[in-house]
Amino acid sequence: MVPLMALIEKPDRARQLARAIASDLSLYHEKKILEGIENDSLFSVMTDEIAEGRALFKSRVTPDIYALGLYERALVDVLLKSKGHIKSKLW
Repeated sequence: MVPLMALIEKPDRARQLARAIASDLSLYHEKKILEGIENDSLFSVMTDEIAEGRALFKSRVTPDIYALGLYERALVDVLLKSKGHIKSKLW
């Protein structure tokens, strides 16, 4: 029997996890992300991937930590801010 993994209770550790998930999205879906930014449709074209990452994050942290919005913040920081050089209708 596989032991259950303890839920993350510390914001710093949860922030690291959220950024790691967002970084994986960026790494594995770079082309889709660039097209989404260019066409102002990032969150539409990445709906499934973002939801899958959110589910993973939620499964690994306590409800109190999940409520802090750390995953959403990581998405903005990693998927958007790091791509500020891309031409977009957003900016």
